Amino acid sequence: MPTYTPPLRDMQFVLHEVFNVADEFKAMPAHAETDADTINAVLEEAGKFAAEVAFPLNIGGDTEGCTLDVKTHAVTTPKGFKEAYAQYVEGGWPALSCDPQFGGQGLPHTVNQCLYEMLNSANQAWTMYPGLSHGAYEALVAHGTDEQKKTYLPKLVSGEWTGTMCLTEPHCGTDLGLLRTKAEPQADGSYKLTGNKIFISAGEHDMAENIVHLVLARLPDAPKGSKGISLFVVPKFKVNADGSLGERNPIFCTGLEHKMGIHGNATAQIALDGATGSLVGEPNKGLAAMFVMMNAARLGVGNQSLGLTEVAFQNALAYAKDRIQMRSLSGVKAKDKDADPIIVHPDVRKMLLTAKAYAEGGRALQIFCTLLLDKAHHHPDEKVRKNSDELVALLTPIVKAFITDNGHISTNACMQVFGGHGFIKEWGMEQFVRDNRINMIYEGTNTVQSLDLLGRKVLGNNGATLKKFGKLIGQLVEEEGVNEKMAEFINPLAYLGDQMTKFTTEIGFKGFQNPDEVGAAAVDYLRVAGHLVFAYMFARMAQVALRQIAAGSTDPFYTAKLQTARFYFAKLFPETATLMRTARSGSKALMDTDAALA
Repeated sequence: MPTYTPPLRDMQFVLHEVFNVADEFKAMPAHAETDADTINAVLEEAGKFAAEVAFPLNIGGDTEGCTLDVKTHAVTTPKGFKEAYAQYVEGGWPALSCDPQFGGQGLPHTVNQCLYEMLNSANQAWTMYPGLSHGAYEALVAHGTDEQKKTYLPKLVSGEWTGTMCLTEPHCGTDLGLLRTKAEPQADGSYKLTGNKIFISAGEHDMAENIVHLVLARLPDAPKGSKGISLFVVPKFKVNADGSLGERNPIFCTGLEHKMGIHGNATAQIALDGATGSLVGEPNKGLAAMFVMMNAARLGVGNQSLGLTEVAFQNALAYAKDRIQMRSLSGVKAKDKDADPIIVHPDVRKMLLTAKAYAEGGRALQIFCTLLLDKAHHHPDEKVRKNSDELVALLTPIVKAFITDNGHISTNACMQVFGGHGFIKEWGMEQFVRDNRINMIYEGTNTVQSLDLLGRKVLGNNGATLKKFGKLIGQLVEEEGVNEKMAEFINPLAYLGDQMTKFTTEIGFKGFQNPDEVGAAAVDYLRVAGHLVFAYMFARMAQVALRQIAAGSTDPFYTAKLQTARFYFAKLFPETATLMRTARSGSKALMDTDAALA
C-alpha cells in the first residue's frame, strides 16, 4: 500500500526562503497580515486533511468508481467521498482564498495552491470536485451580475454547492467555435438551453446539494464560430428568490465515461433539455468569461501532475531503499544482506532524481505563478498588477504542458523503480500513471498549449513578455555571475537565456513565411521554454541553499537541494540542445508525408 507525507519543509523553503512571500504580501493591503506563521499553520492542517482523510480513499475510489442510476440520472460517488467532502466543508477549506464579502477567508492564492498540491497527491479524482468549484467561483466573480454573485457565490464559497465547466460536445473539443448547444431567450430575461455536452468532470454527484454548471451555448442570432459563443449559469436545481432550492432543472447526466484513470471522479455526459439559465457577461462574449475559469483550470491541471509526481517519488524512494536486488557495480554496499538495496544502482537513482527534480522545480514554478496572481489581483501599483498578469499569461501554458509532461515521465519512472510490482495495483504506482495521463489531454491538449505559448504569448507580441521574464534571468545572472560556487547553475541558465532570443526570432521568421513552421516547432519550443523557467527556479533555490551553508547551516536539506539542482542541470536540462535542433528542422519532414500516411 502506498503512503503520503505532505512536503511541508520544501513548501516552506520555496515560500519563505526563495520567494519571501510574507514580505510580498505586506505590499498588498488585502494580505498584509498574512505572515509566515499563519501560512505554516494553515498548511500543516491542510496536510493532515490530505494525508489522513483524502489519501486513504484513493485506491478504493479508483477500484469502485462512480455509479449512474440511468432512471433517475443520479450518480453515486465511491465509498467515503461524500463524507470526506462534508469534513472538507466543515473545516472551511473551500473558502480559503475566496473573498470575505462572499464568506471567504481571504487568504492568498499562493496558500490555496499549496493546499491543492497536497490534495492532488492524496487523491486527484476526489480533489477535482472542489477544484472545479473554485474555477466557477473565479468566473462569476469576474463576470457575474450582482444577482448571480448574490445567488451563487456564498454557496460555492462555503462548499455547500459545487461547480462545473460545460464546454466540450461530442463533435468538438478544443475547437469550441463548432459547438451547437442553443440558448433561447425567454420573456422573463432567462434562457432555455438545449444541447449535449461530454467529458464534464464532476458533472453529477451526491456530494453537494446543488451543482452550478457554467455552460457555453449559442444565442439564436449568434455569429458563426467562436465569436458567437455565450456563457450561462445553469444550476442543477433552480434557486428560489429566498435562496432555497426549487424544482429540478432539466440538465441531466445521461452517461459516465469509462476512463483510463481518475475513476473516482464522475466524468459525465450531460443533456440539457430546455434547462433554465442566466447569461454571464455579454452576449457572444462567452469565451472571454470562460477563459477566467479555463486559465485557472490550466494552472490547476499542472498542480495535479505536480501532486502525482511528488507522491510517486515518495513511494519509489521508500521502495528503492528497501528492495534488495544484485550487488552494486562498485562493490558490496550491504554486507549484512544477500544483495544491495536497488538505490545503489545509478539508473535507479536517475529515475528517482528525475521525479524529485521535476517535483521541486514544478513546486517552485507553481508558487511563483500564484504569487504573481496575488500581485495581479491585489497589488496597489497598477504597473505591478499589469506586469504580473502578463507573466502569468506567458507561464500558464508552460505550467499546464511542461509540468504534466514531466508528471508522465516521472510517474512512469517511479513505476519502473518497482519493477514488476509497479505493474500491480496494490502498490498504487500504476494508478498514479493512469491518473496523470489525462492531465496532458484536458483543458487544452499540450500541443494546444504549445501553440498558445509560441503563437500567441510569444510571437503574438513580438516576444515582449518573454523579454520581461528574460530580465528576471538577467538580474539573477548579474547578481551571481562572478560567484564561482553559483557558476554551475548560472552559466547554463545564462547561455540558454541568450540562445532563446535567437531561437525565437528564427522560428518566428520561418513561421511568417509558412505557418506550419510554428506548428512543427511549437511542442519542442514549449519544452525548451519550460527548461528555461525551471533552470531559473533551480538557480534561485541553489542561491538560497549556498547562502545558508555559507552562514553555517548544517541542515542536510540544503545539501540535498544543491544535489538535486546539480542533477537537474547535468541530466535533464541538456535536453534543450536536442529540442532546439528538432524545432529548427522545420515542417517538411512532417508535412511532405502524404505517401507515408496514405
